[in-house]
Formats: sequence, structure tokens, C-alpha cells
Amino acid sequence: MSPRPTGRNSLTQTDIAPGARPTFGKVEVVANVASGSVGVDAPAQIEKLLAEFGVTATVHAPQPGELMASLKAAVNAAPDLLIVLAGDGTARAAAELCGPDGPMIAPLPGGTMNMLPHAVYGVRPWPEALRLALETGEPRDLGGGCIDGNRFLVAAILGSPALLAPVREAARSGKIVLAFQRAQRAFTRAFTGRLRYSLDGGQRDKAEALVLMCPMASKVMAGDEGKLEAAALDPKGATEILRLGLNAITRDWREDPSVDDQFCKVARVWAAQGIPAILDGETVKLPSLIDVRYDPKVCRVLALPREAE
Repeated sequence: MSPRPTGRNSLTQTDIAPGARPTFGKVEVVANVASGSVGVDAPAQIEKLLAEFGVTATVHAPQPGELMASLKAAVNAAPDLLIVLAGDGTARAAAELCGPDGPMIAPLPGGTMNMLPHAVYGVRPWPEALRLALETGEPRDLGGGCIDGNRFLVAAILGSPALLAPVREAARSGKIVLAFQRAQRAFTRAFTGRLRYSLDGGQRDKAEALVLMCPMASKVMAGDEGKLEAAALDPKGATEILRLGLNAITRDWREDPSVDDQFCKVARVWAAQGIPAILDGETVKLPSLIDVRYDPKVCRVLALPREAE
């Protein structure tokens, strides 16, 4: 990966007095028009909305297969602000490319799950999120997790639940037979490859899955907690899975007896045949032994004031 650009005009946290509004001399936009939730009119909509704030931007509307190249070009231009209207995978890639000292990011919801945009701006359509960010947004360092060179800014799901991600993708593409076949394989592997884990060097435990949430996404952590929320899920069979699902709907799933919820800075996780994982909505296959570490500054985002989230 090329060195992360900082750019002579790029803003840093110390450049902006507390409570002051940032100004943007250079803005780059990457809009994934191939996404069904974005559409071909999105680039023109963004240009019009930015013009209301006196901002002129370079807008990239890449064709399928060109998304990552456009994202890298936008980051290498060293803008003051990079607006990303795309899915979770692109938002996570933007964060990795920009790094802690590169361009500030405004991740807008343009995908299916939109985990990072919803964590930063709440559940809002992208035009509303962008308008609020331009009106009231303030720079904020965003911490996250690091696993085997991969970063996540919202949540990592490790273990058998991650096997259901290919089922979701097949169903979303209308491939019902393939989705059914993948679901069969996922349920066959469930409860056969439990994880072993240790939090902050403590005792070793077993679980069906381990969910690691960043402070911005966690409902039980302060934004400056400096740790990850680590929820070990260990239901025994279909009955307990059903109970866990019902608790997730009717109350806080953390209260389910099959959940052990703690905080940690480092989680060591291992499994004999590798670890299936979902990082911010994207499927990743991890090695048999991994360390998950909290990084207090993965990137900077143009976030809403905390009381407005």
C-alpha cells in the first residue's frame, strides 16, 4: 500500500479549536452508483448539496470493478474531506487507506447494512446525514479493532454465525437454491468448531461465537472507553439459539444466560480449522490463531456532536 497522504491542506485535530467548525478547501467524493441504494443521480445530488455550503468537490462515480481504484485516487489527492457513499466494505477500505493522519472521512450509507454510517450518523438517509455533517459535524478520532492486518470500526463477528454471510449474499442476489445450499453447509458446521479465547491474558474459555464491538457501536461503553466490548455467545442447541433470538428482539441480548459480556484491550482467539469472520459486514477468513487489539485511532471522521447522534 502506498504511504498515506497527509497533504499540505489536510486538517488535523489540533488545527481546529474546540467547538469550531472545520472548513474544507479540497473535497473528494466516491459514490458507488452501482449500488441499488445509491443510484445514478447521487453524484449530481451530492454536488448540489455541497454547493449550498459553498463547497466544490471532485466526484468519482466509478463503474463496477473500478471502485477501489477510484477510492485510492481520491485518497491520494490528499483532500481535507473524503465523502464515501458506498457499502461497508468500501467505508472500511477508506478508513484503512486514510489512516489516523490522512483525510477526514464522511462515510454515508450506500450499502445494505451500513454499519459504520449508522454508527457515525444514526439511521438516516444519506442526504440527511451529509447535510447534518456539513452543518454541525466536528472532527473525531475513531478507534477500532485490528485483526491480522485487517481493521474494523463497528464490529467483528467471529465463529459460526459468520458462516451465514454467504447465505445472505446469495439470497440478496436472488440465488435461492445457492442460498439454501450454503445454509445447509453453515448449519452442518455450526456447533462443530467452537472457538477458544482469552481476554487480556485471562483464563481460556470456549464459545460458539465471539462478537467484538467498538466503543462507537457499543450501547454499554463510553466513546472514550479505550477497549472493545467482547460478547461470548455459547448457546447449546436450537432451543437456546431461539431463546437468544427472542431476547435480542424483546430486550437486551446481553441479558441472555448464554452470553458472557466483558471489555478487553486484547483478545486471543483460536480454532482448529481457521476462524470464519465478518468485519463490519464483510466476510473474511482468518487464520487458526489471531490476536484482536484495540487501536484508539484508526482514522478521523466528520461526526455529529455527541448529543445529536
